[in-house]
Amino acid sequence: MRRSNVALRLQSSLLEEARRVSDAEGVALNQFINVAVAEKLSALRTEQYFRERAGRADIVEAKRILKRSGKGRPPVPGDEVG
Repeated sequence: MRRSNVALRLQSSLLEEARRVSDAEGVALNQFINVAVAEKLSALRTEQYFRERAGRADIVEAKRILKRSGKGRPPVPGDEVG
């Protein structure tokens, strides 16, 4: 894994909170920031993936499939809602 050094400027309140949380979690501040950035990137990629997927959706076909879902099969115990 290639590593790079980056100067990171954080508001002092963010830095203090990040230090508190990383201490409470028992991890180094650097590791905490790495995980935080990875989580944010993952969330953004996931959002992009679903936007692309939705763009390829065939709503008419999906509704047709859902309409026939469960047809001819009565509910079984555990199918209750709420």
